[in-house]
Parts: sequence; C-alpha cells; structure tokens
Amino acid sequence: ARGTDVAREAASLVLLDDDFGAIPQAVRLGRRIDDNLRKGMAFVLAVHVPIAGLSLLPLLFGLPLLFMPVHIAFLELIIDPVCSVVFEAEPEEADVMRRPPRRPGSPLLGRDLLLGSLVQGLLVMGLIGGFYVWLLSGGAVEAAARTAAFVALVGSNVALIVSNRSLDNRLLASLRRPNRALWVMLGVTTALLTLVLAWPVLRALFQFQPLTGGQAAQAAAVALGALALLEGRKALARRPQF
Repeated sequence: ARGTDVAREAASLVLLDDDFGAIPQAVRLGRRIDDNLRKGMAFVLAVHVPIAGLSLLPLLFGLPLLFMPVHIAFLELIIDPVCSVVFEAEPEEADVMRRPPRRPGSPLLGRDLLLGSLVQGLLVMGLIGGFYVWLLSGGAVEAAARTAAFVALVGSNVALIVSNRSLDNRLLASLRRPNRALWVMLGVTTALLTLVLAWPVLRALFQFQPLTGGQAAQAAAVALGALALLEGRKALARRPQF
C-alpha cells in the first residue's frame, strides 16, 4: 500500500498487503492448489487406463464387448465432475507447511506420479478384466457379466477417488478430512447407477440385466479389493517428490 509507483513498475512481484503475515497463508493456499492439481491429474490418467484397456482387450481376445459408447459416456459423466469439483474442493493435507519448497523447474506431473497413476490404472484394469472373464467362464450370460463388471468398475473408480485424495498412506485420516463435494458426487453416482439398473428402458439401452444378490456382492468385493490393492501400492511406493 505504501510502495511508490516507480517501485511497483520495477518489481517482479507486488504485495497487495503490507502485513507480511499474509505470505504464509498465500504459500499454504498455493501448496493446496498444487497438491489438488496433481491429485486430479493422477486420477484422470489412472481412471482412463481401464476404460481404454477394457474397451480394446475383448476385441483382441474374441470376448463379448464389455463397453459400448453409452457406458463410456456414463463413466465420463462421473469422471469430469470429480476432476473439476471434488479434487478442487479437497482441503489441504496436514503436512502441507512442513514440506521443503518444491523445485521451481519440476514438472507438474512428475515421473513418480505418472508411473504411479499408470500402475493404479493397470491394477484396476487387471482386476475388472479378470472378474469379467471369470464370470463368463463360470457360465454367466453376456448381459449379466457386463452388468456385474460395470458395477465393479464404477466401484473401483470410487476407490481411485478415495485413494488419490491423499498423497500419503493414511486412508482413515484421508476419509476423515471433510469434503462435501465428494459425498454429493458419490450420492449422485449411486443414484444414477441405481436408475440405470432399475429402469427397464435404461437397462435395455445399456444391455444390462438385473443382478442377483450374489453377483452384486461379488462386484462390491471386487471394488473393495481394488481399494485394498491401490492402498497397498501406495504403501509400498515412495512418496512423489514435489
């Protein structure tokens, strides 16, 4: 506020507040934004690996198609709001001000984070693909196998969201951090999936059929297994260096 016009013109950075106590708050906010950008990018990359892979692999191995355009459109209706709303609303992590400064020239999506995202996507793809093949080999009709595998994939996508909410290994601590947008998004996703499974018109459009109790339990177990695998990978991996 007391700087001269000459100083403002010459400066590379102008502080709008003479109280230097605002600087730590700006650093805190910047680190939170940086974290959330990386979390969102990691999720976007990871979640598209199983979508692309499970669209291609049935063609290569002569299996019935798992995904059709309507299924991919449904998944994108979930993925895009998660990236733009849920991760944006994610609160800061507990150690955000205890980290050393990030190197100015480091890329936004570093090698460790990139490889970790690819591994996450491959884990989910392998789990859902194996579940789909297991259902078909066990005598399930094509529509039933597709329905159970799709429900398991939606649940695994939720596992990806939960796992990528935190950059450390503390799942319970991550779940305790408030994020209203996350719970709204999960509620909307559950409602949409229930509508697709319950309404005969949409069920026919998606080429689904009603799930038995056993198939629904199996799909839920696969989604929980995906969460366990993702958290296990995160526990073994070195934390990305920002």
